[in-house]
Amino acid sequence: LLDKVGKLFERAGMGELIAPKDLVGIKLHFGELGNTAYIRPQFVRRVVDKIRGRGGNPFLTDANTLYVGSRSNAVDHLRTAILNGFDFAVVNAPLVIADGLTGKDYVNVPVNLKHFKEVKIGSAVYHADALIVMSHFKCHELTGFGGAIKNLGMGSGSRSGKQMMHSDVLPEVTVAECQGCARCTRWCPAGAIAVSRETKKAYIDHGKCIGCGECTVTCTVGAIKINWKTEPEAIQEKIVEYAAGVLQNKQGKVGYINFVLNVTPDCDCYGFSDAPVVRDIGILASLDPVALDQACADLVNREAVLPGSRLEGREVQDKFRALWPQTVWERQLTYGEEVGLGTREYELVEI
Repeated sequence: LLDKVGKLFERAGMGELIAPKDLVGIKLHFGELGNTAYIRPQFVRRVVDKIRGRGGNPFLTDANTLYVGSRSNAVDHLRTAILNGFDFAVVNAPLVIADGLTGKDYVNVPVNLKHFKEVKIGSAVYHADALIVMSHFKCHELTGFGGAIKNLGMGSGSRSGKQMMHSDVLPEVTVAECQGCARCTRWCPAGAIAVSRETKKAYIDHGKCIGCGECTVTCTVGAIKINWKTEPEAIQEKIVEYAAGVLQNKQGKVGYINFVLNVTPDCDCYGFSDAPVVRDIGILASLDPVALDQACADLVNREAVLPGSRLEGREVQDKFRALWPQTVWERQLTYGEEVGLGTREYELVEI
């Protein structure tokens, strides 16, 4: 199987994306501590070796998480990645956290789309010459499934960018928890936050607030809470717009590999992995993320449900909607087509 990953890389035309001395980011999800379903580092090593064979200079990358887990800052993130096997000795490439130490290292990229005029892309992803997006295809409670588009869009956004994708509601200060440190006022680009002279607590002027999320990810005591309130279709559209921002300066320089293995009912951000809902189907690759995700979704839905899984005893046509009834997972694909990420039409070629 490891040899086949190398063959797949070449047959999909990914070698042609890389020029000598290109800085090539391999966009991954390193897995949360306790999770075991993420892509195995041995597969990543084969892609690293292929990139080096083409004269490229590969590095592994992901942006920090919005939620406070084991990957919300670069120190914890790197430690988690190494504990999960993504060490230089294993993968033969360095690890670079895309949005820096605390999520503040990003580039504002203009997109002028439905939800965002500009998006906040982790600088290491933005400045890479080429990208190979390696995604573990699995189910997801907000988007139905997580594949190439989600890995590229949500995964490349800075922490404040992730807050903007996750929420349609402006932030509020929990006065009882605020310590009046004024850190949030220094990072607010709209000048919408101040500390009251009387109460010594921060407050937000919603007339000025632009909902950028910087205060949420800056507050060290959790007085400005992460807000997860959004509609499933809206968050998928926002993810697509972030993906469009990543691709803006990389036309003809991005390839995608989806691992339809260990198809768990939840994403890899959980600190555990539940039993897979279908058998291991295979590894797919394409230069089109929309076609790739559509093919993977179709393959999963054609499979029989595995005994012992969360769907045991339910022969359902749409496994993603059976697990997460509130999601309309097709929206990331239809909107991806609308904004020019790719096409839902595909042809499966077996190697």
